Amino acid sequence: LKVHNIYPAIGLTTVYRTLDLLINMGLIFKFDFGDGRARYELTRGTKEPSHHHHLICTKCGRIIDYTDFVDEELELLKKTEKELSRKCNFEIKNHTIQFYGLCDKCSDKEK
Repeated sequence: LKVHNIYPAIGLTTVYRTLDLLINMGLIFKFDFGDGRARYELTRGTKEPSHHHHLICTKCGRIIDYTDFVDEELELLKKTEKELSRKCNFEIKNHTIQFYGLCDKCSDKEK
């Protein structure tokens, strides 16, 4: 861990407790893509909707952050959230979406 370079005496338990605290405060998200490794990203807060999705390669494990939405995609997401809220009587604060498949490099290797 890089934190050990700056604070050699810090314990791993302290690091994970701090991460859990930041998650509970809504400052970071914890992602689990099924590979046994946790990943953390800063949030933009629950007040500001975030459209930040991931494309995960099931072959090499590459993770692509997808935030470059066009207007049509954003409209579809908004409609989906609105309809889910209505159908399920649920107030959506935020969401994450993960797509699993093959990245361009792995897809080319299979051809």
